[in-house]
Amino acid sequence: MILAQVTNHTGEAVSATPFVPVDFIWEQITTLTWLQAVLAVSFGVVYLLYGWRIFKILVVISFALVGLFAGVRLGSQHNMEILGGLVGFCIMAIVSIPLMRWAVSLLGAIAGGILTGGLWYAFELPGKYILAGAAIGIIAGGMISFIVFKIAVMLFTSLGGSSLIVSGALSLLYHYELYCYRYQDNQEAFQDRIRDLVYNHNWFLPVALLAPTIIGIIVQNKLIKGSRDWNI
Repeated sequence: MILAQVTNHTGEAVSATPFVPVDFIWEQITTLTWLQAVLAVSFGVVYLLYGWRIFKILVVISFALVGLFAGVRLGSQHNMEILGGLVGFCIMAIVSIPLMRWAVSLLGAIAGGILTGGLWYAFELPGKYILAGAAIGIIAGGMISFIVFKIAVMLFTSLGGSSLIVSGALSLLYHYELYCYRYQDNQEAFQDRIRDLVYNHNWFLPVALLAPTIIGIIVQNKLIKGSRDWNI
């Protein structure tokens, strides 16, 4: 996690909250092409509503990507990034299969930490204690995930789908080249309004992420109850 400290388009420094990777989030939004953004929204909807159907595949992919990242970082110390990435990818993917229940519970705990940390950030509570807020969600999410496995599946798949939808939707808005009607006089770009929401309004990202997550949990819960062949 990085300290988000940026300068806005007027040249004034924007205050930041430690441990919130706003710069990283903004980079993902701005670097996506319109096609990638559309694909992100499309896959995000599937992830959000039907992640419970393919959660085992999603768990393996998630852990494999973590192994890939860790392997590249370790391999870079010996100029073997590709080999390290492949080894880490394979090891984490293989390990996650027999430990599926533990892996899902861990992802559920992480999702809980992200949500409570996001709420801490949204209410502009002391930024240096945001990890304490996230820790509460990790503990609560982990306990619930171990007690009711189904909740862990719905929680991490809904949050994952919501992340894809929000990042893709914001990217599409960012690349929208027309100006808003109310800003035509001073030629302020619509892109600057998106950036302002991300950097200067703490409530925006948590609300944008939480709303689809709640919808996903509700819909998945109804679909799971109506499915007789779903085996956790």
